[in-house]
Amino acid sequence: MRGRRGDRMTINIQEHMAINVCPGPIRPIRQISDYFPRRGPGPEGGGGGGGGTGCGEAPAHLAPLALAPPAALLGATTPDDGAEVDSYDSDDTTALGTLEFDLLYDRASCMLHCRILRAKGLKPMDFNGLADPYVKLHLLPGACKANKLKTKTQRNTLNPVWNEELTYSGITDDDITHKVLRISVCDEDKLSHNEFIGEIRVPLRRLKPSQKKHFNICLERQVPLPSPSSMSAALRGISCYLKELEQAEQGPGLLEERGRILLSLSYSSRRHGLLVGIVRCAHLAAMDVNGYSDPYVKTYLRPDVDKKSKHKTCVKKKTLNPEFNEEFFYEIELSTLATKTLEVTVWDYDIGKSNDFIGGVSLGPGARGEAQKHWNDCLHQPDTALERWHTLTSELPPAAGAYPLA
Repeated sequence: MRGRRGDRMTINIQEHMAINVCPGPIRPIRQISDYFPRRGPGPEGGGGGGGGTGCGEAPAHLAPLALAPPAALLGATTPDDGAEVDSYDSDDTTALGTLEFDLLYDRASCMLHCRILRAKGLKPMDFNGLADPYVKLHLLPGACKANKLKTKTQRNTLNPVWNEELTYSGITDDDITHKVLRISVCDEDKLSHNEFIGEIRVPLRRLKPSQKKHFNICLERQVPLPSPSSMSAALRGISCYLKELEQAEQGPGLLEERGRILLSLSYSSRRHGLLVGIVRCAHLAAMDVNGYSDPYVKTYLRPDVDKKSKHKTCVKKKTLNPEFNEEFFYEIELSTLATKTLEVTVWDYDIGKSNDFIGGVSLGPGARGEAQKHWNDCLHQPDTALERWHTLTSELPPAAGAYPLA
């Protein structure tokens, strides 16, 4: 490149645009002359040339350190002198980005409302320096697929705006006390596995009923799994990571959650019997390859000597949140009902083969927690319809397995 005919510029343009390519955020070279020494005076160096363009000093507007640090484009702060720049050793708040969202627990309707607003300064994941981000929600501990909620994908952006509301149904005060909401931001990749960007974990006990809480939190890296075998399995994908992590958090003594069911119980003193209402289910586990289930509900009143206590709802096709609104009646005296156990199981209907068990719950004198409380309230408050949400677990009642094709 020449400034004028016969004279070559003293400073090559490559000197000013040189950058140090290294893992992590790109940063400009601090000492350019160490990599591109200036030529000495002479005809080739342009030392005796006249004019402003032939002087030995570099033009001020071409100074490399005057360029904006590329780390700023990634949402990162410029590191201090002497600090090693690395995508994982640097500050997570600058490397991964931030997520803004609102949470509201509605105790009256047993719902948890999660409004995902926006993210800023996400880590670039694609070759074009951008990402295709989306947000996933999980309730921990619990079944991953049964309670996973997901936003839409925003294309080619590091500052996505979703403004989407995702809702969990059947949330009880016990869930608010013990569960944690895991919010993960991922990059969608149509040609390979989706990539994990960062996550946030919010203990639900931080929420107050009917009070919206606003969050604007920096994303964090994945929490490492304890054993090397688990770490190697986690590398196969986010689904493997979630599955093993939740199993570790649940512990060996806890059952896997398979969804929720809303039941209505009422003992009719006029008709002398128990009225069982199957209202709806929420966040059922997916049992079919299409990611859905074809659920229906069966009920038994145990012990069932005559084997006449079975009732079954209709089948709802291709859904994880079915609404049944069906009622069954058991003619029985109140004193006898106190010794019985109501077994409720949810199944996935399959044509030509055995139906798949999704989950179940038992209400009776031997139950625990909310199931026992619901049963006792029904016995002590006759002629009153009591609706409660219950957690479906992977434990199959012994007698329920006798009717897999029903």
